[in-house]
Amino acid sequence: MAEGEVYFRNGIRLRMREDPDFDAALIASYGCEVDRGSDRLFWYDDFPHPADQSPTSTFPHHKRVPPDIRRHRIPAPQIHFHRPNLPALIAEIEAL
Repeated sequence: MAEGEVYFRNGIRLRMREDPDFDAALIASYGCEVDRGSDRLFWYDDFPHPADQSPTSTFPHHKRVPPDIRRHRIPAPQIHFHRPNLPALIAEIEAL
């Protein structure tokens, strides 16, 4: 497993975890959280929700966003199992 944190000048912190499967050349699972101070801005995860597959266009990838960040999931088309996610996450944070 690879995990780490990146701190940005605008006070944002990215915490990320990826579990690479080197034999299959893919990311087996991941999770990332983006915070500013004590406020969670959003997070991405690949945890499947069989009872509610609302962001089906990118299932199981989804982004959790306010106002109800624990339950409000939207599609995450820039997040994948087959390529590194860090460049897309950095670009999204730098655009904030």
